[in-house]
Amino acid sequence: MKDLMTTAQSTTAMRRWRPPGLVALATAVALTALSGSAEAAKQARQPAEAVAPREAGEPIMAIVSIKSQQVTFYDADGWILRAPVSTGTTGRETPAGVFAVVEKDKDHHSTMYDDAWMPNMQRITWNGIALHGGPLPGYAASHGCVRMPFGFAEGLFDKTNIGMRVIISPNDAAPIDFTHPSLFVPKREAIAAVPNRADKLSAEAEEAIQAAAEAKKAAAAAAKEAASLPASLRKLEQQKAKADAELAFADKKIATAKTDQARAQAEELKPKVATKAADAASALDAAKAAAQPKRDAVAATKEAAKVAATRKADAVTAATDAKLALEPVSVYISRATQKLYVRRNTHKPAPDGGGEVFDTSIEVPVTIRNPDQPLGTHIFTAMAKTDTGLRWSVVTIENGDDAKDALDRITIPQDVWDRIGPTALPRSSIIISDEPLSAETNYRTEFVAVLSNHPQGGFITRKPTAPPPMEMASDDSWGNGGNGFGFFFQQQPNPQPVNPRRRGQGQYQYYQPAQPMQRGFW
Repeated sequence: MKDLMTTAQSTTAMRRWRPPGLVALATAVALTALSGSAEAAKQARQPAEAVAPREAGEPIMAIVSIKSQQVTFYDADGWILRAPVSTGTTGRETPAGVFAVVEKDKDHHSTMYDDAWMPNMQRITWNGIALHGGPLPGYAASHGCVRMPFGFAEGLFDKTNIGMRVIISPNDAAPIDFTHPSLFVPKREAIAAVPNRADKLSAEAEEAIQAAAEAKKAAAAAAKEAASLPASLRKLEQQKAKADAELAFADKKIATAKTDQARAQAEELKPKVATKAADAASALDAAKAAAQPKRDAVAATKEAAKVAATRKADAVTAATDAKLALEPVSVYISRATQKLYVRRNTHKPAPDGGGEVFDTSIEVPVTIRNPDQPLGTHIFTAMAKTDTGLRWSVVTIENGDDAKDALDRITIPQDVWDRIGPTALPRSSIIISDEPLSAETNYRTEFVAVLSNHPQGGFITRKPTAPPPMEMASDDSWGNGGNGFGFFFQQQPNPQPVNPRRRGQGQYQYYQPAQPMQRGFW
């Protein structure tokens, strides 16, 4: 009976529609159908979650395709996980470039957008870009972050590590096998010798540090002992000058005496004055003779302290390299700055809390053939060990030369390669790009590079707040027990603000070493 009444009411209502109303209704129905079809088509085009049909290893990199709204995770043998994403919307675009996971928070809430829940957050920039679980409408809709399916983000969270490479590409990209003579070819014997060498060089560095301290102390003591010499010598010189003046006056009185009595008196006084002048000269000569060994000691101890300081620096550098040889090495070559940068993780906690400090001791000029022509952006990654060294892959996210031609155009300083190449490990990487380093580079991450000719080629500043005061590291600590020689902390004392978004200016802000960033989390 209820169905019949509903039918009757609907029929009555339809009868009230005039022809224009019927047309309008038909149009609305048609538009609704079209909209639904378009939405269905959009949803149908969205990538589906997928898991590789094999046992997965530890993820080495993630590649986000802005074009396809998809993220793919790779281990040493290929892709392992894939899922749809939602990247930044117009005006809040997700920056394309090279990043790394710098922080993880299982239950993160935004400090900017009404305490919005961003579960299983994996931060890739300190000014607000992260991977996290979120709603997926089937298109770019975030405020810059990369949203992943809630369940996918939760399952992924414990599989990734701080420092994992995250590549955000404007288009589809994937790692492909790659070989080139410029890539690292490690030596087994060099890698095997690293632990013992690190211990030996650490001990030598300790001895050099102690010797430098003792030499500095000896130089200070010698300088202190000799500090009174100038004043005492000046006093003796003044006494001699006075005695010489008295002698000259006596000679003058003899010469100008007008009577025999006056001449006799002057001649009687002269021997006394002459003896006084002679004594003053002898005292000055003796003081000068005694002062010279002290002056020589000051010069010798000062030179010894200088030599000891040089030996200390060399020993510390060697110990640093030996310890860092136990870590994968990352290299960045920038056409914009014509420089090569090396970063290795010290696993030293950042003094302001959270994250780790990266060694920055190698930054050198590099020669690029035809520097006015684009290189593109290519990320070379050592995926695994092989019988002959390392198996490499390359991901290209910005066109220029192809990967091989880009490497061919670069002349890398051999001494740098000799320093870091023989002990290179899997997960080591070489990045070539036309871009300078982002201002976020080296603050608890290795390299951050943003493609400047794409939307949001400079980061949007999101309510920046002043970072907490930076506690500068001492120059003689390594871990909690000392023995660190200060080389793991290379922070600048003056914080730099987040680079504001720059549209239409071509280039992103050039790299400035070791600069803390503003923490505008969202």
